[in-house]
Amino acid sequence: MFKKKQSSLPKSLLPIKKELKAIGKTSYPDSQLSIDDSRILQEVKEKTLELNQNNVTRTRAYLDFYNACPEIHWALLAHMVSRNGGWNMTDLKGELLTRLMSQKEQKSFFLFLERANWLIFQDAYPQLLIYQAGLQRKKNLSRLLPHLNISSFMKVLWNHFWQTRDSALLTHALIVNEQNYVETRVVNHPEFQKNVLGSLEFKLQDYLSMNHILFPYIKNNATKLSGQTVHHFESLQERIGIGKRLYTLLFSDEERLHGTIRWANKYPHTGSRKDYWPHLFNSIHEGKPGVLLLPRLVSCHLLPGFSKFYSPKLEFAWKDQEHKEAESGDWFKNWKIIYHLASSAEEITGYIKKDYCQTLQKLELAAIAKKTLNSLQ
Repeated sequence: MFKKKQSSLPKSLLPIKKELKAIGKTSYPDSQLSIDDSRILQEVKEKTLELNQNNVTRTRAYLDFYNACPEIHWALLAHMVSRNGGWNMTDLKGELLTRLMSQKEQKSFFLFLERANWLIFQDAYPQLLIYQAGLQRKKNLSRLLPHLNISSFMKVLWNHFWQTRDSALLTHALIVNEQNYVETRVVNHPEFQKNVLGSLEFKLQDYLSMNHILFPYIKNNATKLSGQTVHHFESLQERIGIGKRLYTLLFSDEERLHGTIRWANKYPHTGSRKDYWPHLFNSIHEGKPGVLLLPRLVSCHLLPGFSKFYSPKLEFAWKDQEHKEAESGDWFKNWKIIYHLASSAEEITGYIKKDYCQTLQKLELAAIAKKTLNSLQ
């Protein structure tokens, strides 16, 4: 996984390398806690639990934090990616995928998405709150992170951020952390390997490119789309790479960034794709039962007289879930993970509308074909 030579490591990362190499195999939290420390940790745990109810509450929490602390770029990236997670969840109960997947398959896919969304929030959001508590007290409180089972890797990187204020490096670190965190807990979990990642539907999803990550933004008072397409989700290296590319896409263009922030604050996340394209999607089902299915989509516009695609709000698609406690253990084992922190010179265009429109048309045709086959049996 780490093929780069040591000499290729930027000089700015050498102090971090030294600290990461010094971390022992087991990292124990400092047992000396003041009354204020204990109060902070309790408040962090309570607020994280309160806001980790579902995808909508998590997504809103990320945006609220970014609005309060815009130097933490990752919070906005997390908000936008979490919106996409919500859209993927409601797609499973939307008009098209319900024709392609059984109820059992829909539930398996939802639990996979929900578990990852839940796990990342319960690991990352406490880090954000510890940082915010430090700002209020005008001191670095990263020493408290081990008490919340946060990776020793992130303790080093948060300490570094307090010294350098390097927002990009911290974002890369949080991307590396979250993807390693869910690697064994979700991606390589036997249950999800069997019911989701190893299933025909997941392979079909990759074939149809039904895994676009969309970043809506406002330009000239209209909603535009930028984004990236994810392939090879099972690959840790690819997931880290797409995270870094999405960050570059989000923050490399100042005008588009401001347009994204405007859009995110103007349109609260509901889980319905109506949030960004109300001309195509509706959170109310407009279709009539028994009506013959015909293609109605051309270049992301509906043909005259056809109803919009049903895309429900999350609250009407899925109930809040009770989660098992997160598996313990620090994913950090090898300092060479630091090579993933380096910035990439890769140019990211973000053009996605054409591919996304083609995907919707393929998906619609697949749903029509399956309904036709079922009617012939």
